[in-house]
Amino acid sequence: MAASTHTVTNQPPPLSGYDVFTADRALTEAVDRHVGAGLLDEVRGELAGLGRAAGSAQLQEWGAQANENPPRLRTHDRYGHRIDEVDFHPAWHRLLGKGVSAGLTAAWNRPAGHVRRAAAFLVWTQVEAGTCCPLSMTHAAVPALRADPELAAEWEPRLTSVVYDRELRPAHLKPGALFGMGMTEKQGGSDVRANTTAARPLAESGGYELTGHKWFCSAPMSDAFLVLAQAPAGLTCFLVPRVLPDGARNVFRVQRLKDKLGNRSNASAEVEFDGAWARRVGEEGRGVRTIIEMVAATRLDCVLGSAGLMRQAVAQAVHHCAYREAFGGRLLDKPLMRNVLADLALESEAATTLALRLAAACDDGGEQERALLRIAVPAAKYWVTKRCAPLAVEASECLGGNGYVEESGLPRLVRESPLNSIWEGAGNVQALDVLRALRREPGAFDAYLREVGLARGADHRLDAAIKDLLTELADLAGVEAPARRLVERLALVLQGALLVRYAPPEVADAFCASRLGGDWGASFGTLPHTLDLASVVERARPVE
Repeated sequence: MAASTHTVTNQPPPLSGYDVFTADRALTEAVDRHVGAGLLDEVRGELAGLGRAAGSAQLQEWGAQANENPPRLRTHDRYGHRIDEVDFHPAWHRLLGKGVSAGLTAAWNRPAGHVRRAAAFLVWTQVEAGTCCPLSMTHAAVPALRADPELAAEWEPRLTSVVYDRELRPAHLKPGALFGMGMTEKQGGSDVRANTTAARPLAESGGYELTGHKWFCSAPMSDAFLVLAQAPAGLTCFLVPRVLPDGARNVFRVQRLKDKLGNRSNASAEVEFDGAWARRVGEEGRGVRTIIEMVAATRLDCVLGSAGLMRQAVAQAVHHCAYREAFGGRLLDKPLMRNVLADLALESEAATTLALRLAAACDDGGEQERALLRIAVPAAKYWVTKRCAPLAVEASECLGGNGYVEESGLPRLVRESPLNSIWEGAGNVQALDVLRALRREPGAFDAYLREVGLARGADHRLDAAIKDLLTELADLAGVEAPARRLVERLALVLQGALLVRYAPPEVADAFCASRLGGDWGASFGTLPHTLDLASVVERARPVE
């Protein structure tokens, strides 16, 4: 007979066996909003299937296994031949294959492709965010390759394929391929124009030989990489295949894998090119302009990834508090805990709503939508990704000591939470990019004003925030030092405008009162107590 002290009571059941997509009201409503009626049933069915898989105990276990068994570098085979291969746990391959088959690299050739992929990406992040890196790089490589129609015709069908082929062999023999990226070098970091990797033209048209070092190479097990290097006419974009058409390995030396804070299931590497063969993408000397479309797409994925991490953290916190009892009742019903949960839920919903709106702009493709993206993507990348880390930490605290224990899954979310703010240009890079757009592209700010103006008159706090923003932007001279504050305000006003238009009144009211109206403290859980916080929390509760 078991001792009475071993009886388990007052512990919540695992948040498992549920539909991650359908249980997310903010996400499902955004999909309904941005997908046409004739396609909606198909898209919702597709996403619900992925959501059920993501919420299953099996895939949750695969995510834990992939994270607990990080990749290993094998520089040589048993005979001493240089091979530069990265070995992954089988769970990694299962998850990456599932992500590819779910269309997470196939946005470019499907109707409503960016919205349906964005929703899927947000769902998939909640299984194991590490696999999202190669999926993102592969998706984002497509617009960069389109600078060379011949290359695009060759590679795009492989990148948008729903077949995952893990073998290292010539790409033309594979039904699907993955892409990585190598831009930063140890001496330059975000200042890619300081790169020293050299590109020497070969006799064949478009062929070059690369020599140099990349400090960060994303997804080094990929089939090919987009790389920046100095050609005779200046910084240029190149395609570097991992395996050459004749089956020989390209000179792609993996020096070491990075030992990272989070994102541990995914490999990030330092690589050396010592006469590596490459094909030029776009014109010589226009490397940044060529690769910038890839950067924009990956920045949006950073927003989506952070929104997914936030959603999972909030779902876990609300789920725990719905079952855990203390001081005579459920934690969910305690006024102070309800305030914390509601505040977290607001942050999560605002991130999701903004991310899906940006994805819809990508699908639209019109001039005004492109102009909006020019400001909104770096502003969202700056703000949403920075909100992820404090939210994840606060959500883990909702579980008490359990949230500090690996088995809860919250420590993995906490370690992952700073990543999207750092990758693809950290905060200062995003803030300066917004300033550049404001100064050089007046159409971008006009598009932004038209977007937020659609909500004018619906909330006095939003109206006041828009007015203050216009005053702040009246003179952009010498504005670099306060740029972060300005970009934060741009993001918050845009989020507020979207929530006023689309979210339930209790959500929009609470967001505008706190984020725009100033009735908010310096930490989560400081919302005005007069708001309808119970409804905000209930909306965020995952339905099992």
